[in-house]
Amino acid sequence: MTTRWLDDRQLAAWVRLAAVLELLPGVLDSQLRRDADLTHFEYYALAMLSEAPDRTLRMTSLALQTNATLPRLSHVVRRLEDRGLIERLPCPEDARATNARLTPDGWEKVQETAPGHVATVRQHVIDALTPEQVAQLTVIADSILGTLDPDGTIAALYRRYDANR
Repeated sequence: MTTRWLDDRQLAAWVRLAAVLELLPGVLDSQLRRDADLTHFEYYALAMLSEAPDRTLRMTSLALQTNATLPRLSHVVRRLEDRGLIERLPCPEDARATNARLTPDGWEKVQETAPGHVATVRQHVIDALTPEQVAQLTVIADSILGTLDPDGTIAALYRRYDANR
């Protein structure tokens, strides 16, 4: 099999994307740790619960939405539970399953944390782009997601904010 090397234009795009993938998580994590004493993943789990009906999801659904393994999610939920931000309870529809629910303190934490997180996302991503580039970024991300999630397993998660759905 012959290697299909990247040409200069492709390599220039790839190394820039790789740099964004390396730098952006640290920027997001630093702001959340500083302002809310949360990691980006912890905030993401809280945010997913905040958008769920009754602010509750099965642990398996929360794992899917956060792209986490159940062991990793259980560890994070335990930490958030210890802080009074999440509670675990049996799933009423399936006694074998466990639900995670955002507590009132967890909901307050999300509401307090969201403005700073959004400001960071704006500063480092959205405001760096023109409106046309934001639209292009959506198209580009969809193309990449099509190869990473070919079956559309998590497509509902990233398409739920589409304006024309």
